[in-house]
Amino acid sequence: MVSDALGESATVKLISNSGTDRVIDWLGKAVDLGGSLDVASPAVSVFAFAAAAGALGAVSRPRIVLPALDGQPDLLGTVADRAARNGLQTRSLAQRFGEWIVAKDAEVRAAGGPVPQGMIVARDAAGAPKQAVFGTVAFTTDGLGITPGNPLRLLQGTETAEEAAMLSQWFNAQWSGLGA
Repeated sequence: MVSDALGESATVKLISNSGTDRVIDWLGKAVDLGGSLDVASPAVSVFAFAAAAGALGAVSRPRIVLPALDGQPDLLGTVADRAARNGLQTRSLAQRFGEWIVAKDAEVRAAGGPVPQGMIVARDAAGAPKQAVFGTVAFTTDGLGITPGNPLRLLQGTETAEEAAMLSQWFNAQWSGLGA
């Protein structure tokens, strides 16, 4: 249980990010056709994008917060993405990712520094928060549970729309504070 600002209790589900309890599985179930995603991630990987492309094809107007950039964003993810880099698909996947950003009219903003923990909020077609996952989640292959990650990661998912709405308020506050 966690407490919100009013002291009321809310339940959250712990996500093991292995087997059939992975963030990528959650993403596939949480995304609605015409719905949107809000993503705050400490890292991003074109390989994670390729794995999640099926679910991401349904979204419109995603909002993405990435760490402060010193030039070009690093799209190669983490050490866990290393094996995928040997597939010689990085350039074509980066192009597909860029095309997706343009086609979906995604908004991407840079945080003022590192993003210490991540969050993904799935919204329905009307824009209402539906579900959220938060904690040490990143938009990388290990962050989505595609490749093994650190077993000490703590990932939590909401079980109700009310809990997702509470967490989306945090994302909205961060988003509006970043400017365009």
